[in-house]
Amino acid sequence: QLQFVESGGGLVQPGGSLRLSCVAPGSTLDYYAIAWFRQAPGKEREGVSCLNRMDGASYYADSVKGRFTISTDDAKNMVYLQMNNLKPEDTAVYYCAAASGSGWHWSKDEYYGMDYWGKGTLVTVKG
Repeated sequence: QLQFVESGGGLVQPGGSLRLSCVAPGSTLDYYAIAWFRQAPGKEREGVSCLNRMDGASYYADSVKGRFTISTDDAKNMVYLQMNNLKPEDTAVYYCAAASGSGWHWSKDEYYGMDYWGKGTLVTVKG
């Protein structure tokens, strides 16, 4: 089964930055949408950011807007999440995912159609 592979997580102090990377199984141009999700301890998985590959629009959860940026390097089949001004509440396992078909939806609390996922990378924000 096709799977994404995330990396770049780690321990960072509040106010610090990290860039998460995700290797896509195949061309990133083949997907209708590519997204990042996260799951904090004891909480439900939630959407962080999404890139619509059809029109190039990007979407962010309100809690990360202005601090996080999703991007791709299509030549390398890579997906990135640049995270700046990190806060303790950003602590979570972060997952990369993608939709291979047009029937997808993404929001912070409701999403479907993301049929390829990675196993996640842990980000810990702690002083």
